[in-house]
This record gives sequence, structure tokens and C-alpha cells, in this order.
Amino acid sequence: MSTAEPRADRAAEARTAATRIEAQGVDGVIVSWVDNAGVTRVKTVPVRALESAARWGVGAAPCFDAFLVDDSLAPSGSPVGDLRLVPDLAGLRRLAAQPGWAWAPGDRWTQQGEPHPGCQRQFARRTADALAEHGLAVKAGIEVEWIVDGGEPGPAYGMRRLIGNSDYLRDLLRALREQRLTVLQLHPEYTEGQYELSVAPEGPVEAADTALLVRHTVQAVSLRHGLRASFAPVTAPDGVGNGGHLHLSLWRDGHNLGHGGTGPHGLTREAEAFLAGVLAELPALLALGAPSVASYLRLVPGRWSGPHRCWGLENREAALRLITGSAPDQANAEIKCFDAAANPYLAVGGVLAAGLAGLGGALRLPAETTGDPDGAAERLPDTLGRAVDALRKSQVLRTAMGEQLWQAVIDVREAEIARFADRTPEQVVEAVRYRY
Repeated sequence: MSTAEPRADRAAEARTAATRIEAQGVDGVIVSWVDNAGVTRVKTVPVRALESAARWGVGAAPCFDAFLVDDSLAPSGSPVGDLRLVPDLAGLRRLAAQPGWAWAPGDRWTQQGEPHPGCQRQFARRTADALAEHGLAVKAGIEVEWIVDGGEPGPAYGMRRLIGNSDYLRDLLRALREQRLTVLQLHPEYTEGQYELSVAPEGPVEAADTALLVRHTVQAVSLRHGLRASFAPVTAPDGVGNGGHLHLSLWRDGHNLGHGGTGPHGLTREAEAFLAGVLAELPALLALGAPSVASYLRLVPGRWSGPHRCWGLENREAALRLITGSAPDQANAEIKCFDAAANPYLAVGGVLAAGLAGLGGALRLPAETTGDPDGAAERLPDTLGRAVDALRKSQVLRTAMGEQLWQAVIDVREAEIARFADRTPEQVVEAVRYRY
């Protein structure tokens, strides 16, 4: 965006895209980004203004970097300045459950045409590019879990719950298919009214984009069925909440480095070093991947939320679960301690940065946890404050994120801690239930 040529190229692409989607009945285009509190924010333009938006961007004030989950501002927030929100047309989709609308993820740029240092999506892209410089790539996918009010009750993973909401879930599958998303699984989850959906792996930035689009679609289809969806970490203080588990695999030259190696369970040394880097930074990564005060009502032992800093093969109570899969290309790792309040770009970018540090240090994984880690492995931070303390101490994440983004995240986390300091768990749950 720093020269006239990319602007002109984007404008030409947008002109073609606008003509195509207007012929398909689209009247408006939604451009979204996610703030540091994990809340999706949007600007929209008429379809015929897409060309201008692609060329010059849409105004989006930098104060959004200081927004809290309840729309108040951290003390660092300022009314001064402006940024440009530019749609990434590679992610443009006509929305099946919102007739007349299309959607695209957005990047934020300065008025001078430089990347905004606080743009979370561009942070994720920088870390992916840094991996590519080493000849490596990551395939990733983010599980989406949600709870709907008004759905058919029934047992966990039960057929009764599926039958009771089969029309709703069918329409969700249809909408996602029309939006060119590949669904791998959809099923009732543990908590009453809870469902989980997983999609095909893709590049890390694209995986974060897809997680947003899936959530937008779930909300839209739910409303059309008279249901209300919540992606909050918990919807009851003592209940099992919504995870945002991040699956990822490391690749070189078309080969999945999660198998065929001499490391634990067939990991190559590169894959082991990458995962060891992630494990080393997990306390700090929680401030990105479990960013809400409510997140720590979910991260308790015995709920398969991954509250312990350990790894294990198919260990669903470990924060880092290794999955060998039934075929070589299916080997991956799952980060279970993240939840659906996370900004997916911050979560993905932070994990890639930690993995890169592990590669740079040729780290090795500690001993595997083969049973229940409770009492046998280190507990991850059990409050947001302790996770923020870990982020403050992480030179790896501070360097990767850059000073402005790193400080903005800390400011928002500390302001939310203060905001909810006198709230009961019930009040915290109620305050965030429908913010995500």
C-alpha cells in the first residue's frame, strides 16, 4: 500500500469483484477486524464503493486498539488520529445467511500507507512470512465451539440433541458450503446447547480468517432459527465452556514434519523444536489465547481445557496434545488452553513466534505426560493477571509483536482486570456472555 501501483492493482481487482457480487445480489460489503479484547468490529460499504475501499481504505480510528470487551477504553485510548481499514479481497465471500451482503477480512494501515504497527492480522502474516524464510510452512485450523439458547436439550454428544436441531445444523452446513468453506466435522458437544465445528486446515492467516467467517455464519444462521449463539469462554461459572483449540502442523517441501522423524512419536527434530518453543511460551501465550477474565473460569482441571503446561499423545487434559492421525499427513498438535474469546490473529501469530524461537534454539520437548497431569505437571496461570505477568516477561513475544502491539495488549488486559475486579463469577459471565 506504500506505492500507487499496489493501490491501483487492488482497485482493479475490487472493480471486477464488485461487478461479480453485485450480479449475485450483493448490496453491501462488510470489512471486519478483531480488537485486542477479542471482539470483532466492522465497517461496511455499498458494493459500488468497494473499489474505493480497496484503493484507499475505510476510516477506522486507532482508539479501537484500546477498546475493552464492554466498549469502554483502556487509559491509553486516545480520540486523536485515524487509520485505513483495507479489505483483503482474497477472502471476499458472499454471505449465504445474510442476503445482500458480502464479507472480507481487513488489514489496518496508516494514513501514509504503511502497515499499522498494532494490526493483529499483519502480525500473524509477519510470523508466517518469517517461517517461510526458513523454508517452512504451517497448516492450521481453529475449532469453533458455541452454545445456543433455546436449542433442544439432550445428552453430551447425543443423537437427541442433533435430531432436535437438525434443521438448524443443516442450514449451517449449507451456508458454509455456499461460502466455499470445507467442513470436516460438526457435532453436539459436552454442555447442553453446545456444538463444535472443525474445518479443513489452511495457512495460518487464512485459518484465522475462516474462524471469523464460521462464527459470523453461526450467529446469522442461529438468529434466523430464533436462537442466540455465544462463543464466550463460559456461559455458566461452573460449566464447561467454549474452547478455541488451535490445530497446527509444520511442513517443509510438501512433507508433514510431524511424522517420519526420530523424535517423540515420529516428530522430526524441527517439529519437536517448534512445539517445544510453543510449550516454553505457553504461560505468556495465554494472555493472547485466553484473554478474558472469564477465560480462567474455564481453565480448571478435569474439564479437558488444558490447564497444565505439559504435552502428551492424545492427552486431552494436557495443554499441548499431540495427534498422530491415521495417515501421515494428518499428524498435528492441538493447543487446548485457548478459547473463543481470543483474537485469532494474535493467537496464531503468538504461537508461530514461539515456534520460531524454539527452532532457533533447537529446543527439545520435556518428558511426556502420559496420564492425568493434575498434581503431576505445572499448572498454567490460573488468572488473567498471572498470564499478563508472563507476557511482560516474554522477550520472544515482545520482539515478535513489536512494542506498540505488545503494549496495547497489556494495557487492554490490565484495564479489563481492573474493570472486573469486584465482580462475582456470575457477574463476569453475564457481562461477557454475548460479547463474543
